[in-house]
Amino acid sequence: MLAWCGLPLVHAQDAGSPPALRSSPLLQDKIPDSVRSQLPVFVRGDRIEGQTDLNAVVEGNAELRRGDTVIRADRLDYNVPEDLARAQGRVRINRAGNVYEGTALELRVDAFEGFFSDARYRFLANGAHGEATRVDFIDQDRSVVHAGSYTTCERGNEASWQPDWVLRAGTIHLDNQEQVGTAQNAVLEFKGVPLLPIPSITFPLSDKRKSGLLPPTIGLDSRDGPAYLQPYYWNIAPNRDATLRAALMTKRGANLGGEFRYLEPDYRGQISGDVMPSDRLRDRTRWSVSAQHQGAMDTDFGGLGLNLNVNRVSDDNYWRDFSRAAEALRQRLLPSDAILSWGASDMSATVRTLKWQTLQDVSAPIVPPYDRLPQLQWRYAPSQLGGGFDASVELDTTRFQAARQLTGQPNANRSYAMAQVSRPFLSPGGFVTPRLQLHATQYQFDTPLGNGDRSAARALPTFSLDSGLVFERDASYFGRALVQTLEPRAFYTYTPFSDQSRLPVYDTAANDFNFATIYTENAYGGNDRLADNNLLTLGVSTRLFDPATGAQAARFGVAQRLRFTDQRVVLPGASPVSERLSDLLLGAAISWTPQWGFDSTVQYNPKTGRSIRSTIGARYTPGSFRTISAAYRLQRGTSEQIDIGWQWPLSALWGGDKGSAEARPGQGQGSGRWYSVGRLDYSLQDRKLVNTIVGFEYDSCCWIGRVVLERLQSSVTTSNTRLLFQIEFVGFSRLSLGASPLETLKQHVPNYQYLRQQAPAPSRFSNYD
Repeated sequence: MLAWCGLPLVHAQDAGSPPALRSSPLLQDKIPDSVRSQLPVFVRGDRIEGQTDLNAVVEGNAELRRGDTVIRADRLDYNVPEDLARAQGRVRINRAGNVYEGTALELRVDAFEGFFSDARYRFLANGAHGEATRVDFIDQDRSVVHAGSYTTCERGNEASWQPDWVLRAGTIHLDNQEQVGTAQNAVLEFKGVPLLPIPSITFPLSDKRKSGLLPPTIGLDSRDGPAYLQPYYWNIAPNRDATLRAALMTKRGANLGGEFRYLEPDYRGQISGDVMPSDRLRDRTRWSVSAQHQGAMDTDFGGLGLNLNVNRVSDDNYWRDFSRAAEALRQRLLPSDAILSWGASDMSATVRTLKWQTLQDVSAPIVPPYDRLPQLQWRYAPSQLGGGFDASVELDTTRFQAARQLTGQPNANRSYAMAQVSRPFLSPGGFVTPRLQLHATQYQFDTPLGNGDRSAARALPTFSLDSGLVFERDASYFGRALVQTLEPRAFYTYTPFSDQSRLPVYDTAANDFNFATIYTENAYGGNDRLADNNLLTLGVSTRLFDPATGAQAARFGVAQRLRFTDQRVVLPGASPVSERLSDLLLGAAISWTPQWGFDSTVQYNPKTGRSIRSTIGARYTPGSFRTISAAYRLQRGTSEQIDIGWQWPLSALWGGDKGSAEARPGQGQGSGRWYSVGRLDYSLQDRKLVNTIVGFEYDSCCWIGRVVLERLQSSVTTSNTRLLFQIEFVGFSRLSLGASPLETLKQHVPNYQYLRQQAPAPSRFSNYD
């Protein structure tokens, strides 16, 4: 072996001193340019002749090595002053893990300028490879492939091997700095059949964002008819981007839209909008606007925050007519909310405006919620009070406004003050927390109430005492060592009665009955009703923990309220609560192994011996891309439903597929596998499928096929059916028919996993020569 450039001298260490260690730039994935130019060149082979610092001719197993570049050939001629290598016969280059092979090479090694004849190539980042009559190396990051091909299909060993898909092009420009490929005069072939002639197309060489046309979507559903959707992605800056989209629906017309996203150190957000100038479905112009912004900044007088959430559409039918719209725009209650907040030390204040757009349906009308125009709030919560006390004061004034002919109530200004003080007594084995609250509320109405009053006021105290104990012991169940806790809890609350029946309801509703709300002072959320509670809540829970990891293996709980007097403060139309014992709340969650999960909550009425509301769910996930979940939901007298969701390899159904042995990050379970995926929501009350999503995925290593049948109920009497089809050419592009099945699967199938999760780029040392 000969070194044709000078090497740094190695000096002997002083006697007794330890060797000095330094990080080597040669072990970095990308060698800095300042270091690369100083690296030595090594050549070796069966026979070497030449002149030092001038040239070297190597014949037989010739090799040249400089930094992350290795050239091998039958014959190699290297000119040292020009840094020019010429190689013939079985030539192979490994440049930072990217491999090129061919018959003849001329290359300036450091600048990486030159050409390669009859070349084959493979890229490390995405495994793509191809062949070309010639490859021109422009510089270290850019090259041009002539009469070439490009595919990510794994090459087989047989001579007759052909890729499942391949892009053939007159020229392919590859830019590894921008991670973008550009093909001209190209055609995309699938299974040997030309699919698309493409005059020009750009495609990614990695997961890095790039500007350009995104794959189109061809839609076919019962409402829009055949449709074509073409998005364009604009990578404006590392922290800003935009997506422009145009759609043509044969039954309805043209739709234009876009989305802009931004991200800064102190704020972030997005703005999107769509317009259909003439929708033949409704004979009118349709549009939507959605914007979100979150920002925070520090000032000399405290922290400031601004949060915006704006959602508006053109008409009441938008939510049912545009199933591809964002989730926030497919609701019937659309909020437009702006919050300006301030905080300093123990104080905070907010100014808020909230305006609702209610999309009415004649078959299922909605009473619109009240707008808040505006809401002012101030809160003081001192963090350091003597004697272990906690306290807070909250002041709020809000202008409530809505269409009176729909609400049946007057609009009003409501102000309230709420002060509380508590003294927690805490220990490792339990706690006791007494709390005293004082609520004062005042109303000013636009029009008189039924008794002629234009104002009202209310002031009430509330006392509560929360207490609990924690017992712990070592236990063993089913041969497994565990730590078990026993946690009894008692919660008492008292609020005196005050007649509130004449007060309108602006922001108040009954709390959900669950393990969180059963231990609270008020049965209502909001400030228009303070329940006259005189009750005691008793509950007990037990938990099982793994002593080594602390992971919870199981949890069981039960709780019930004991009422000492009737609750006479209720919402309009409700009856006073006279039952001394509330429904029994039962809960269980079991995660005995990572593969199995069970969770349930049951609201049981001891008097009738029936459950009022139940939610029971189970999950089985033995490995990646294998999950099945089922849930039973009962709301007595309202709904009873079973949900089943799954993703499962079909070959594993009869035990012939272990799969996990081939699983690699971002590579699925291996090639040649079919997966079944879907979700079924069945109404036991109506005896029909409410929502149906059933599909199949096929993973062929370098391409993935998906077909999904989607039928979603859009109202009580109507539903929309779509057939979704997609071919994903891995590492290149996706072609969709009927919208993207991926969005449907991610949204509706619990624990769904994408067959190609993003994996980190491999190091050049993973393909080191």
